[in-house]
Amino acid sequence: MSDKVGTRVVHRRYVPYSHAHYAGNLVDGAYSLALFGDVATEVCIRTDGDEGLFAGYSGVTFHAPVRAGDVVEVTAVVTRVGNRSRTIEFTCHVVCRGTPSVSASAAEVLDPPVLATSATGTVVVPAR
Repeated sequence: MSDKVGTRVVHRRYVPYSHAHYAGNLVDGAYSLALFGDVATEVCIRTDGDEGLFAGYSGVTFHAPVRAGDVVEVTAVVTRVGNRSRTIEFTCHVVCRGTPSVSASAAEVLDPPVLATSATGTVVVPAR
């Protein structure tokens, strides 16, 4: 088994209101996928010294909405290593959420966090 299997990278990001796309300040599902691309880039840099290329997803599931004003935590874990490909499991959890019913700027920490999106993807790195 490669020492790259199990490599884990975590990013946190505030979701700005400028990214709201639908009623209720919902952001589109592609928002999480873009974050998966960012965290995959760091995985490739850490494991292979190269930004790599995202080859595709073998599965994506949207479990719960992401809204403007949320803080999300995106995690990538390498689960398989091929000659040039790496399979990565992704999750996006909402860890904080705005509570506009309390006041315009109120927010709360979600305990437990809410799983918003999960996916399995493949990245490819150049041969060395």
